[in-house]
Amino acid sequence: MIGSLQGSIIIRDDPFLIVDVAGVGYRIHASQDVLSSITEQSSAVKVFTYTHVREDILELYGFSKYSDLKLFESLINVSGVGPKTAIGIFSVGSSDQIKQAIFEGDVSFFTSVPRLGSKNAQKIIIELKNKVGGGELDLTDGTSTARGEVSAALKAFGFTTAEINDAVRSIDGKHKSVEEQVKAALKYLGK
Repeated sequence: MIGSLQGSIIIRDDPFLIVDVAGVGYRIHASQDVLSSITEQSSAVKVFTYTHVREDILELYGFSKYSDLKLFESLINVSGVGPKTAIGIFSVGSSDQIKQAIFEGDVSFFTSVPRLGSKNAQKIIIELKNKVGGGELDLTDGTSTARGEVSAALKAFGFTTAEINDAVRSIDGKHKSVEEQVKAALKYLGK
């Protein structure tokens, strides 16, 4: 298994990259996050990879964050969802958006992915909702969004990931600023 690759990009042919690592070019199915971070062809890149092996094929799937790789692995563990469909889900939204869609039961988010029907979308939601809800797949990854800032503040107060996930989910839409959201989350947590 190849866990990660670091090298320079030889070719970018969306959704693929060919990355030169010590003279060997690896063809990688890249997530949208990786593709959007590339500014020029010869730039250096580090990707966390999933190695997909079948009797007639060996493919690499690359992600800029290890947490994205873990989410990808959770998606392909759902019956009926293969690596190509799972990487397609990452082209529709970020890992935070995917987790939110799972938590909220948003079937339409998943059915917008080619080759993913409503039956498999419902399977994804049912099988992964407990992982998202139980803190196994952390909803608090992003720091650029208000939700991420609230999560970071709660983490600084010493709350666990599960407590933070519950508190962040409890915040309704009427709280506009990050400060108001932190206050609402602390009130929910009883502090």
